[in-house]
Amino acid sequence: MRLLVVNPNISTSVTALIEAEARRAASPDTALSFATAAFGVAYIETRFEALVGGYATACAAAEHAGTFDGLVVAAFGDPGLGGLKELFDVPVIGMTEAALASACLLGARFSIIAISHRIQAWYRECVEANGLASRLASIRSLTSPLRDIATVQEDHAERLIALSRQAVDEDGADVIVVAGAPLAGLARTLRNRIPVPVVDGVSSAVRHCESLVALQPGAAMQGSFQRPPSKPNAGMPPALGRLLRAPE
Repeated sequence: MRLLVVNPNISTSVTALIEAEARRAASPDTALSFATAAFGVAYIETRFEALVGGYATACAAAEHAGTFDGLVVAAFGDPGLGGLKELFDVPVIGMTEAALASACLLGARFSIIAISHRIQAWYRECVEANGLASRLASIRSLTSPLRDIATVQEDHAERLIALSRQAVDEDGADVIVVAGAPLAGLARTLRNRIPVPVVDGVSSAVRHCESLVALQPGAAMQGSFQRPPSKPNAGMPPALGRLLRAPE
């Protein structure tokens, strides 16, 4: 099976973190390929940045159309996920929906540990959109400025651990969800230092995507996630335009 993993951020250093965790998590016979957004921001923390990141992800995935059996959107908050599920007739999995699904299989209530205070409102909306607001114990986040998006884990490791423990002790979390591609792989480090299960978005997305590809559920021919209707379009990158072009 072939999976394409797209980083909706422009940070190639974060793509490297995503790739390392994805390869650790993937089955031996899964072929992974990776793409980084060609435009946008270093890391997404607002609704508008997510809007840009969703379009950048669609452009990147369109360049690889026909070469993958499943698509992973590797940014917490799942920018553009609903539209991407419409556009491609293969399983499309977001980090958020995958991490939340894993968390719900492991406990009753989960807490999200994030890298930015600004990001909290958007993450809360993402949880609500997944119908899981009643199972959210808390969202806790770093508040100090980030020196480098690629070194968040090293720079703030102890604070991230402290936030996770607070979520367990004070908020009643049964599961910790480590949020954001810059924290990819951190869950493996935290497992021995946090007294509840810890979930990583990248590894969850890869494994859930593998499961859906293996299940061969078929594509949406009707319903709200069927492909967008073909119609004339202008100004789009050629690969994306071809996917939406009306037949001649």
